[in-house]
Amino acid sequence: MDPWTILRSLPAVPDPPGAEYAVLVPLYLDEADDMRVILTRRPDTMPTHPGDIVFPGGHRESGEDPIATAKREAWEEVGLPHDAVVEILGGLEPVTTRDRNRPIVPVVARIERPAELVADPREVDVIIEPTLKELLDETRWSRRPWFGHTLWFFEFDEGILWGATASMVRELLDHVRVSD
Repeated sequence: MDPWTILRSLPAVPDPPGAEYAVLVPLYLDEADDMRVILTRRPDTMPTHPGDIVFPGGHRESGEDPIATAKREAWEEVGLPHDAVVEILGGLEPVTTRDRNRPIVPVVARIERPAELVADPREVDVIIEPTLKELLDETRWSRRPWFGHTLWFFEFDEGILWGATASMVRELLDHVRVSD
């Protein structure tokens, strides 16, 4: 089955109480028809989550819903124009980091990738665009203990995907596997 069809069956984008953050999970087909996702590596100088690999996203502004926040943040961080978001496919389960009362809402979208993405150097050290096939390779994933929890880790040359973002990616992959 076509992965776009499966991903269109994602639940609606949630907006739970206390959700102050949203991220865009931007998916597109490259020239070889491989599905790719856009991730970023945060600069080591960031006051929170320095060096982490994350989806474009951030704090909601007054009056925004999670979709508006995710789109705005993707524009600010990687230069993804609002009209490049072709279709909101749905949402993934909100996740938390250290503050369990402020969930992050993942917004999954099909995008038309612009010819050039431009990283905002204040928020993005590097843009990473793995294929879902690469992310589906279970030999690249590991589980490790971390402060009383067991977390998923995936190593790129640019850094390590782990924590909340790795949980989001794993959930996305669970949906994509249904299409195999």
